Amino acid sequence: MRTKEKSEIRCPESEVNIVRRSTGGVGFRTWDLRLRSILLGVLAAILLTASLGLGDSPRKPSMEVLGNEVMCKCGCVAPLNQCPHIDCAEKAEMQQFMKKEITDGKDETAILQDMSLRYGVQVLTAPPAKGFNLAVWILPGVGMLAGLGIVVVIVRRWKRKPALVPAPISGSDDPKVLAAMEEEMKSTGLG
Repeated sequence: MRTKEKSEIRCPESEVNIVRRSTGGVGFRTWDLRLRSILLGVLAAILLTASLGLGDSPRKPSMEVLGNEVMCKCGCVAPLNQCPHIDCAEKAEMQQFMKKEITDGKDETAILQDMSLRYGVQVLTAPPAKGFNLAVWILPGVGMLAGLGIVVVIVRRWKRKPALVPAPISGSDDPKVLAAMEEEMKSTGLG
């Protein structure tokens, strides 16, 4: 019996162990333990910060934050803080309403609810993820998945080999017909 010889090479630059077999092939065996622990630490930190950002605790409202979360009603289609009109009456009215709400001690979600009740849901820069407005959040993802599925189907069809179709059998394979065609071509000067 022939035994396979293995030799390990330690590559300090990439922290990866490489195994060479006598067949000439090279395969990656494992990543270094330190690299794994660093990646897991980074992943845990990302998940922790994401979960802290999703908390439902009400934030202390400010004019800056609220002005970016509502649209100006003058028709400029811009957030309130970015309204391009210099003396916009709607902007001044909305800011005055927000200042009154902040001085009354309301939190950010309550102020946004009052703004949507007073001016309509379309005043919010991001529609709430409830009811019919939930479609605004779901449909782009569904559309992207459907598009990706269509692309995969088209690419697979392009990669398929075409089916072999037998050549149609015609009467021109008959030796008598071929001889008659050659005779006619010679008589007309084509052959």
